[in-house]
Amino acid sequence: MLFGRLFSIIASPSVLPGFWIFMYRVSPFTYIVSAMLATGVANTEVVCSSIELTVFNPPSGQTCGQYMTNYIASSGGAIYNPNATSACEFCFLTKTNTFLDSVGIKYSERWRNLGLLWVYIVFNIFACIMIYWYARVPKKSSKKEKRKEE
Repeated sequence: MLFGRLFSIIASPSVLPGFWIFMYRVSPFTYIVSAMLATGVANTEVVCSSIELTVFNPPSGQTCGQYMTNYIASSGGAIYNPNATSACEFCFLTKTNTFLDSVGIKYSERWRNLGLLWVYIVFNIFACIMIYWYARVPKKSSKKEKRKEE
């Protein structure tokens, strides 16, 4: 869950207004963060710490596991003490892929994202060389222009 806190500032396109969705798509930061998170965080089990657990009491006569069975089946999560009848400890995540899906990152797209980052790098190098060429490199005058000047 530490990664969830560190990267909760990353917004997915679903929460951005129109123009910023465009900026999200063209930003190389989007692709480097997606590639790094997918590679470093995906396909791992989540173990919540004690401060990340939601603690509640089930209805009388039910255990924590009985009370949360339907919710966990539909929304996911885990009960850490399923046989308890009070102070149920519930963690909302069981796999890191659930968090990655919530911010629009897919493990299967990690190589594509790295490739797009290289496209940005190559394009910027080429653009810098071309701008330098047109702005700073002196142009040779043709022989016809020299004859006209004489």
